[in-house]
Amino acid sequence: MANEMIAIGAAIAIGISALATAWAEKEIGTAAIGAMAEKEGLFSKGLILTVIPETIIIFGLVIALQILSLAH
Repeated sequence: MANEMIAIGAAIAIGISALATAWAEKEIGTAAIGAMAEKEGLFSKGLILTVIPETIIIFGLVIALQILSLAH
């Protein structure tokens, strides 16, 4: 039973961080496209701001790996 709970905890860590990343990228991407429609010079800033939420999923992966290390 303990191994199943550890696996569920790791899955929740990855799943919630993936959903948060998707939501953040959607919001930032929408704003970046709107800004670029008005001023084309904002492409590089919009691209950088769209990539920043990817760190959320990396944090989720680190937490999931730490949770999985409890099983050993």
